Amino acid sequence: MKHLQTYILASLLIMLAGLSSCNTNSYSAKRAAEDKLIADFIKRQNINVIYELPEDSVWGEKDYLKVPGYDDLYFHQDAYGDTSYTVKVGDRILVRYMRYTLNEIADTARYITTAEQAYPTEFQYGIDYTTAPEGWHVAVKYMAHNGAACKIICPSKQGLDAEKSTVTPYGYDMQIKIPRY
Repeated sequence: MKHLQTYILASLLIMLAGLSSCNTNSYSAKRAAEDKLIADFIKRQNINVIYELPEDSVWGEKDYLKVPGYDDLYFHQDAYGDTSYTVKVGDRILVRYMRYTLNEIADTARYITTAEQAYPTEFQYGIDYTTAPEGWHVAVKYMAHNGAACKIICPSKQGLDAEKSTVTPYGYDMQIKIPRY
């Protein structure tokens, strides 16, 4: 009797495993679709993926750094800003940004910009991961200076909590301000 129970339990587990692997809505299937969406966006935009920061600090218009240690996080420096002060952990960062989908046809329902808002998004660099996603903290590390601007391609794993749950990657055009008192 005990062998029969073990056999039935093992059979049920195998069937459940088989059913879950066929599920196209599984997290792994969504992650694979996200990876493809990012790769397609890079191809459509003719982005030149680089693997090291430019030695001369001159970025080509289409050069995006594949950020080491992060899957599918890409960074492009647009402007260096005021280099007299470098951002430090705990600094208050003000961000103006435009967020957009990476779909071939832009999804205007998911397009967000702070350009028209009286106050930009604010967070503490290296500390506050609830207001600003991890991808922004990484971007600020590379921007490093007041008034710097960048573009990032941010997969859901480094995005806001809502982006993580829907497995939605976004592009961001960002500019930072580091208020000094």
